[in-house]
Amino acid sequence: MKTIRNKLVFCFAFCSIVSIHIFAQEHPMLMVTKAGVQKIRQELGKVPLFDASIKNVKIEVDQAIAAGIDVPVPKDYSGGYTHETHKRNFLIMQKAGLLYQILQDQSYAVYVRDLLFAYEKLYKTLPLHPQTRSYARGKLFWQCLNDSNWLVYTSQAYDCIYDWLSYKERKLLEKNLFRPFADFISVENPQFFNRVHNHSTWGNAAVGMIGLVMQDDELVKRALYGIENANLAKGVKDNDGGFISNENQKAGFIANIDEPFSPEGYYTEGPYYQRYAMYPFLAFAQALQNAKPELRIFKYKNEVLLNSVSVLLNLTDANGEFFPLNDGQKGMSYHSRELHTAVDLAYYYGDKNPSLLSIAKKQGRVLLNDAGLAVAMAVRDGKTIPFVKKTIHLTDGAKGNQGGISVIRYGEDEALTSVFKYAAQGLSHGHYDKLSFSLYNAQGDEVLQDYGLARFVNIEQKGGGNYLKENKTWAKQTIAHNTLVQDEVSHFNGKYEIGSKHHSELYFLDTEKASFQLVSAKETNAYPKTTLQRTQVMIKLEALKDPVLLDLLRVSSDTVHQYDLPFYYLGQLIATNFTTKCSSTLVTLSKKHGYQHLWLEGSGLANSTLSQFTFLNHQKYYTISTATTADDQVLLTRIGANDPKFNLRRDAGYMLRRNAKNTLFATVVEPHGGYSYVSEFSTGAKSSLHNIDILWNSESYTLVKLILTNGQEYVLCLANNQNKPTAEHTLQVGEQLFSWKGTYKFLTIK
Repeated sequence: MKTIRNKLVFCFAFCSIVSIHIFAQEHPMLMVTKAGVQKIRQELGKVPLFDASIKNVKIEVDQAIAAGIDVPVPKDYSGGYTHETHKRNFLIMQKAGLLYQILQDQSYAVYVRDLLFAYEKLYKTLPLHPQTRSYARGKLFWQCLNDSNWLVYTSQAYDCIYDWLSYKERKLLEKNLFRPFADFISVENPQFFNRVHNHSTWGNAAVGMIGLVMQDDELVKRALYGIENANLAKGVKDNDGGFISNENQKAGFIANIDEPFSPEGYYTEGPYYQRYAMYPFLAFAQALQNAKPELRIFKYKNEVLLNSVSVLLNLTDANGEFFPLNDGQKGMSYHSRELHTAVDLAYYYGDKNPSLLSIAKKQGRVLLNDAGLAVAMAVRDGKTIPFVKKTIHLTDGAKGNQGGISVIRYGEDEALTSVFKYAAQGLSHGHYDKLSFSLYNAQGDEVLQDYGLARFVNIEQKGGGNYLKENKTWAKQTIAHNTLVQDEVSHFNGKYEIGSKHHSELYFLDTEKASFQLVSAKETNAYPKTTLQRTQVMIKLEALKDPVLLDLLRVSSDTVHQYDLPFYYLGQLIATNFTTKCSSTLVTLSKKHGYQHLWLEGSGLANSTLSQFTFLNHQKYYTISTATTADDQVLLTRIGANDPKFNLRRDAGYMLRRNAKNTLFATVVEPHGGYSYVSEFSTGAKSSLHNIDILWNSESYTLVKLILTNGQEYVLCLANNQNKPTAEHTLQVGEQLFSWKGTYKFLTIK
């Protein structure tokens, strides 16, 4: 009873503090502060990176002002004229507001004011958007998500000219535009606003940020805690001065920090959508820090918002492009506007990590605010050190207990990188790809690819720039990934309601030595009465110039099944040690679960001991070597069947097919040699692997021997069900006795 009374007292005090603080707030306060503006003006002309950023923004905004104001009646999907015009308007408005604050040139304030009143005149006449595809239709845009984008950016523009506007102008804008806009994307669309998803994060931030500018306490609490909790603050201060949200609360900004982020900062939807959501997360957090510093929002959940920025940077290849885990468009990188914001704010509000400065230098621009100035001054003052990406393991789930992701890297140049996924479903953007992986080289090129999403973002001609039906029929399906498929059926039968209840489990990892890194994970729910265990080992053998990836995929089931293991290689097939017959007539592999999108281009029987498939990728040779039997089949496939609008890339695949009850796919992916298109010299074009000998495979143990062409032999001993470091193991294999302590041992035989 005393605890309840204390919480009620706190809630009353909290509401009073928030109200008093907001109504005493000065402007600007969201992206930039008055004190920050004064410092920026003092430093103009002295900080090269900041000065260059202002110059580029000024050119862009001046061109927009010269072109005049255009606020068309909404009509289009993403990529269409009206959609792109409204998108351009909110981006330019925000920049114009900042230029007004920094340069004190009233022409920028006039432009923002005139554009806002053009929207005030339009908005009060708008019905729902004419395009009906979305579960939450917007007014300016076809979905509430984009309406929220507009309000997040526009609230910053309004904040920057707030004091310049007259009282009458402010009240007119708030009555006819901003308050109706905030109500529409929240109370009128609870299915959009009141959930845990990147969409809702944008909605929460939009309502909260305009609430701060308008000094509307109710909107701020609605943003933080969701619609139902708006009339009563649900937070209590923890030891860091932040919030502890109600465990039953599944809506609002705080819930959207609590649920999708793991303790380290991995976002369950994947890096592509983490990148997208980082802007509203950090923009609103910065606004809260400026307007209500006593809440210490950046301390919440052990500073997860700030920590997540480094996590996200680590989920990129050597070119800075995000790994396309779950729904993800390839090519998206830390050069996106969201990551400009994330890097600057993480540096400013975090521990001033100097390695973030190297990313900011590569980005080539900074925010026009306090954080951007701090970054630019630190770069000027020579505080930059390289951001070195190393092997990283990230848990999934709010408590870090829903599997995870391992990015296994060899060398500071990222000579070979495996992205191994054993995570949760990933909400609505997740794929059915348990224990899948993709492989990258030192140049950031994909060697074995994850397909990513089936969508042409903001390209109107391709389904209005939205997700294509092939995203469900192909990209999400298991066969689209480098992982095992049983009986031509996707994991969890391709059903979200089943997949969202389960996750894989990390079994063991040891990545302390650069020359030998091992990660093993299990999946027990993808198929009934079937257990999958995949172990990946990045090894640098002294006899070989390049590191290799040993991939062990063990399957245990109660009956015989057909197992398909595809490898989606990028490059040109060079050679195989098995014979295939080229199909004279193209047929699809099957009729559903993604198989309907695969052409069968060739097939044959595997080699009786070791099947090798060599391809050339960006002047480097790679060989996929797998221990096989004469009963195994090899299938050469190509994506693109049953795709009349040519929405899918026509990429090739190499697939192993085996009928078995319990089995082990033991594979080595080996980079070697190279080819010069200039000199036309080919070196090291043949694999150095002579054989993979499966010495033992059972529920308890797996022993695999690698034999090189020079006679060198290595054995990996792995305990499959005992991962205690003190456990001792002994196994007699023929005349040889193997003994080891701990989960594994790697032996050099000769």
